[in-house]
Amino acid sequence: MKNDVIKVAMVDDHVLLRNALTSLINNSGKCKVIFEASNGKELIKQLENKHFPNVVILDVNMPEMDGHATATYLQQHFPEIKILMLTMYDSELALIRLLKTGVKGFMKKDIHPNELLAAIESVHEFGHYYSAQTSSKLAGLFRNNQDQQLLNKVMLTEMEIDFLKYACSELTYKEIAGNLKMNPRAIDGMRDNLFTKLDVKSRVGLAMYAIKHGVVTI
Repeated sequence: MKNDVIKVAMVDDHVLLRNALTSLINNSGKCKVIFEASNGKELIKQLENKHFPNVVILDVNMPEMDGHATATYLQQHFPEIKILMLTMYDSELALIRLLKTGVKGFMKKDIHPNELLAAIESVHEFGHYYSAQTSSKLAGLFRNNQDQQLLNKVMLTEMEIDFLKYACSELTYKEIAGNLKMNPRAIDGMRDNLFTKLDVKSRVGLAMYAIKHGVVTI
């Protein structure tokens, strides 16, 4: 029923922000937070206890199980649950990665309270929510889809994403190869391919790209 209260799960490791958003949602009269969690693992425990929300609000960056991994799990095991992602990043790469995990909407962390409630209602009733800014970015991306270089930049594989994360660490390329269970020569090939794809010239350039687009946080 359209008049039913929308059941929401709030998943964010920042307690103050999580509490503030929960209070705001509960005071709306249209939505109710049925539980809170600090990461994806805590969320899954609640779902295993048969606490099923209509909408999950996920932070992208969380310890133990982040927003990307959690969204992928929900898409595979609970596809009926709608996902709204809280993020500080709205680059093309960040948005495409989230879309691929089954996220139905994006919200910046500085979202206005009225927009937050509108986003919850929209994703629950219509299945999606994109702000005007996000819609503009996505429209621009697909409007220019003849630009293969742009598409190559945003359509990174999960292996390339993992490599970028390790490239921001102190591990050597040989150690990265071991962690990814790849031949060191294959890692060198991936690195060189990313240099070309992302138009950077060094490991520092890879790290700067990863940080700028939210692949890693500092």
